[in-house]
Amino acid sequence: MRDLVVRSVDDALIQALKKRAGAHGRSQEAELRAILSAALLSPPRRNLAELLAAMPDVGVDADFQRLDDQAGARDVFD
Repeated sequence: MRDLVVRSVDDALIQALKKRAGAHGRSQEAELRAILSAALLSPPRRNLAELLAAMPDVGVDADFQRLDDQAGARDVFD
């Protein structure tokens, strides 16, 4: 494992790191490792277009058509 030195870090970031580390019961160093790991090693998030494109093409459009027969429909609140 190697060391990483980051210079000229804004005081507000240092305070936020201290607060976050305390909330998670970790040292600042451990918290920073967790943040870096989550940001760089997690699988990339897919956007909505990618998720929709990945959906299987099943069924027919008629399965999703709205029924216009309101006379035969029950009121769900009765």
